[in-house]
Amino acid sequence: MRLSLNDQPKNISYLKIAVACDHGGFPLKAEVIEVILKAGHKVIDLGTHSPAPVDYPDFAKAVGEAIQQGRAERAVLLCGSGVGASVAANKMPNVRAGLCHDTYSARQGVEHDDMNVLTLGARIIGPALVPELVQAFLEAVFSQEERHVRRLEKVKWLEKNHRY
Repeated sequence: MRLSLNDQPKNISYLKIAVACDHGGFPLKAEVIEVILKAGHKVIDLGTHSPAPVDYPDFAKAVGEAIQQGRAERAVLLCGSGVGASVAANKMPNVRAGLCHDTYSARQGVEHDDMNVLTLGARIIGPALVPELVQAFLEAVFSQEERHVRRLEKVKWLEKNHRY
């Protein structure tokens, strides 16, 4: 199920979206923020604020805490490849980060898996794909289909019961 923001009721409250990146993701961060704002959502900018080298786990932690604390419903997290940021973010409870370099995965990750963090590799996708990927992520809604809910509950069980 996919809802366009234009198809949603006018009284809907828009999402709070956290955005964070390391130096590798910094070149696309402004583009990501622009797409989110144009869609009518609120942006919570968690850094980094320059191309100076920094460590991606620090920004994955910031995004994860924003999700966990309810300051953001979803997030976009960038690094050079997207892989490190995705791995780090998925270590945090209640964070379901997906590395998506195509619109199908960005949409389906939310619809089927209740993905709440879109992870992007700035050195992989470039600026032309940012609007399509971020829009697909923002417009998607978890399906609530029994099979998807059942699978999500199993993921949550794994998260809860397999901590070191």
